[in-house]
Amino acid sequence: MTTALREATGTAVAEPALRVVPEPVAAPGYRFFDVTVARVQRLSPSFLRLTLAGPELARFGAGRDDQRIKLVLSRDGSPVTDLLTDGPNWYAEYCALPDDRRPHLRTYTVRAARPDLAELDVDVVLHGVDGGNAGPAASWAAAARVGDPIVLLGPDRPRPRSAASGRAWGVEWAPPADGTLVLAGDETAVPAISAILEALPGGRRTVAVLEVPEVGDVLSLDLAPGIEVHWLVRGTRGHGAALGPAVHAALCSLGLARAGAGQEPEDVDLDGGMLWEVPDVRPTGCYAWLAGEAGMVKALRRRLVRDLGIPRTSVAFMGYWRRGAAEGA
Repeated sequence: MTTALREATGTAVAEPALRVVPEPVAAPGYRFFDVTVARVQRLSPSFLRLTLAGPELARFGAGRDDQRIKLVLSRDGSPVTDLLTDGPNWYAEYCALPDDRRPHLRTYTVRAARPDLAELDVDVVLHGVDGGNAGPAASWAAAARVGDPIVLLGPDRPRPRSAASGRAWGVEWAPPADGTLVLAGDETAVPAISAILEALPGGRRTVAVLEVPEVGDVLSLDLAPGIEVHWLVRGTRGHGAALGPAVHAALCSLGLARAGAGQEPEDVDLDGGMLWEVPDVRPTGCYAWLAGEAGMVKALRRRLVRDLGIPRTSVAFMGYWRRGAAEGA
């Protein structure tokens, strides 16, 4: 993703088949990687691709195609490795730092990992850069030049896994072996969805619906035959205004919506928590993967569960970011 994701520091369960928040960021097997910017490529008005490289990335252990990482951005110019110890206690050290020295943490999805070349690509959405109100990561990315140093937090080999699910930490894409796939998201989910789609071998019905700010943000993807991608240009409309009806229409056209209305899902306080529901038990048949701005995902959740009767255990709902809220410190 180009994902500004607010990670949780614990796990809660709403019902047996749903994991409601991500696993702790301080998972065993994660480490700091000292890297530098090797290439900078402007993909479109909203997307910038940074290729990060360094010998340590030969040990990078990507779990799946939506592998999350954190960029660790120094707040006061101090080297991150002078502030934090690479090990299981790094998060406690991070929380203990004074506000003016605590690094910024921003979460993104790896667009492509090449451990054999000791490099990886990260696509960043340049939210607010032109208007002067960008966050720390977008500001850093917009000014990045070849040779600039950066620290990232990511999985080491062997890959860390959750004791509960057995899956690698920092990934959620684990669909059933067969059935229809539906993926949808805003621009912050475009990198993750693009990586997922490009890795699919084809041979099964797959539909993706992607909302981007402007027509120049429609990207070219290398896809197997039979994978459908519908790009929606938001323009002056509200965030998610185009995506909701398009996802609704796609599910109906695929014959996945139920005739009767479903149950009203319980409310999620987006100001006090996260919207992050991922089924641990993968059903057969349709599987939907929805990510992006939390308010938009909440509206999609209600539409799918209540209006279309889609089982909650068939959909991953992930609020990557929240309008007006920064991730962590």
